[in-house]
Amino acid sequence: MFGIGELTILLLVIVAVLAVKRLPDLVRSAGKAARILKSEKQALKEESGGPSQPSPRVIRGETTERDTPA
Repeated sequence: MFGIGELTILLLVIVAVLAVKRLPDLVRSAGKAARILKSEKQALKEESGGPSQPSPRVIRGETTERDTPA
């Protein structure tokens, strides 16, 4: 009978042989998904009005002199 090691190697070979047939479709699907993700990200960026950087806060107050020891 086969041991665990031999069965694992046999299973890996079978998966590799079956995966070779579907590899181009898998890569094509991954490329489509990446393009869709990129276009959606660009659309969100344009919708929000560019990069989301907060505008600087201006706090109005009065200017005072430093206390200096005499």
